[in-house]
Amino acid sequence: MDHPLESKVALVTGASKGVGKGIAVELARRGANVAVNYNTDRAGAETTVAEIHRIGREAMAIQANVAVAADVDRMFAHFLEKFPRLDILVNNAGVQTWKPLLDLTEPEWDRTIDTNLKGCFLCTQRGARHMCERGGGRIINIGSGCNKVAFPNLADYTASKGGVEMFTKCAAVELGKYRITVNCVAPGAIEIERTKLEAGDYAATWAKLTPLGRVGEPLDVGRAVVFLASEAAEFITGQTIWVDGGLFSKPAWPYS
Repeated sequence: MDHPLESKVALVTGASKGVGKGIAVELARRGANVAVNYNTDRAGAETTVAEIHRIGREAMAIQANVAVAADVDRMFAHFLEKFPRLDILVNNAGVQTWKPLLDLTEPEWDRTIDTNLKGCFLCTQRGARHMCERGGGRIINIGSGCNKVAFPNLADYTASKGGVEMFTKCAAVELGKYRITVNCVAPGAIEIERTKLEAGDYAATWAKLTPLGRVGEPLDVGRAVVFLASEAAEFITGQTIWVDGGLFSKPAWPYS
């Protein structure tokens, strides 16, 4: 297997399960040592760490709520106690509220915006400060199909991910002079623990809507992150890479 990230060190937020776990494990497969952030799911984070250890890479679990500045500061301090530098930061941690706009509460809105958007800002700022001192790095933010289209009953999530995409562009423009690239990976329908609860047969429901004819997996997202973190993508910044099997390139079309 090719190891384009040999000896690199990564931090992945929200990596105890789902897409975040898939990203963390694929980074390790491709040569990186990985810090696995979690907020409440310690057991899941330890499982991710154990899987990375089996690959033969170093890993550690770090608890932090990315929406809280003091937690983020503590997370980076803990990270740097074990690893000498941060080469790759993946802002994946995210939450959502499945509820109609007219019923959405202020605390629910705040929780989603704070975790998904503020958390991305806090981690990017802290990570970039370190990368500036080290001569560069890679930051990859995880977006969503709702970067491009509206998701009904997910007003808070859609607003946060749209913000993440524009924050990515702004950060890329400001941080380029420090040799830091900032990009966004926007997954489509990905089958994970959470999404399986959305439909009786999530994979079949979304596969028939996706031009490539299947639902996505965390590995699909992980591979895109590895590419953006590698030297092959050193001149790519401020971009959104869609990992959706063509789902969000397909318009609502009344003809067969």
